[in-house]
Amino acid sequence: MSPELVFSIASTLALGGWLLLVFLPRWPWTARVAGVGLPAVFAAAYVVILVLKGLESSGDFQSLAGVAALFSNPWLLLAGWIHYLAFDMLVGTWEVRDAVSRGIPHWMVVPCLVLTFLLGPAGWLLYQGMRSYKMKPA
Repeated sequence: MSPELVFSIASTLALGGWLLLVFLPRWPWTARVAGVGLPAVFAAAYVVILVLKGLESSGDFQSLAGVAALFSNPWLLLAGWIHYLAFDMLVGTWEVRDAVSRGIPHWMVVPCLVLTFLLGPAGWLLYQGMRSYKMKPA
């Protein structure tokens, strides 16, 4: 299996999880799929890639150049992508759960979810701002 094929499969699975979070946030299976199942699959794929391909790079985490060297290996770049997919989906799942527990309307969370899917921390930051605003007394 090529890194390009694994990338396509992982990205398609992630998109499915995000669609569940956006369109079926209260369906019981959404939390199981997007909050546990897909992140577990991504975590397993990440570990497998690191075990099988992690030693094929001379890069390191000591400098930006070292990180760039790590990511010059397509398999390790893929591992980094899968890392993002897993953690962004966990953040999106948390946003949905937190909004439900606080009574925040889902339509207000959707832009945060889209931004979290596309730009990770920016979506979380938007959700935090919206959450803080919604917590202030009227």
